Amino acid sequence: MLRLKLRTDPTWVNIVETNIEEILTDHAWCEQKAATNAITMITQNSEQEELVTELLIIAREELEHLQMVHDLIKKKGYQLGRERKDNYVNELFKFLKKDGSRTQSLVDRLLFSAMIEARSCERFKVLSENIKDEEMAAFYRDLMISEAGHYTTFITLARKYGNETEVNKRWKDWIEFEDSIIVKYGKQESIHG
Repeated sequence: MLRLKLRTDPTWVNIVETNIEEILTDHAWCEQKAATNAITMITQNSEQEELVTELLIIAREELEHLQMVHDLIKKKGYQLGRERKDNYVNELFKFLKKDGSRTQSLVDRLLFSAMIEARSCERFKVLSENIKDEEMAAFYRDLMISEAGHYTTFITLARKYGNETEVNKRWKDWIEFEDSIIVKYGKQESIHG
């Protein structure tokens, strides 16, 4: 369904398990950024009623995920660390089209968001299937399902606001670009790192 070209090596989980506190802190900040992204798109496109409705749901869910991760951090006796940079997302951001109409910018931002959700979903799947901590395996299985729903919403909205043929072509471009950068990642105890 996600059509990502490069799958995460399951041995990445071995890296994650060396520093659970770090992966949870990084994950918490990913959820915060996802909520902020949805709110930013609402702010910039407030006249699009369906988009606002759908992104309000996503923003709320992302904040709920942040709360869930924070609760797990506390339960495990850790502390939420300072915000982490997400180099993967920053590289994806550079691929966003800077020209074109307002609608074309919206469509590309939706595809950018879909890509992040797709990779997060894939990483959560790898975690759920390979991490030894059973509580965390179940936690990431549930979040994987939610991220898949967010991915689908972003793709569906992109096709609603853009020409479907052009959206599908641009999505292939996003997949190719993501494939060219993801090879550098999967070597750190962070969701996208």
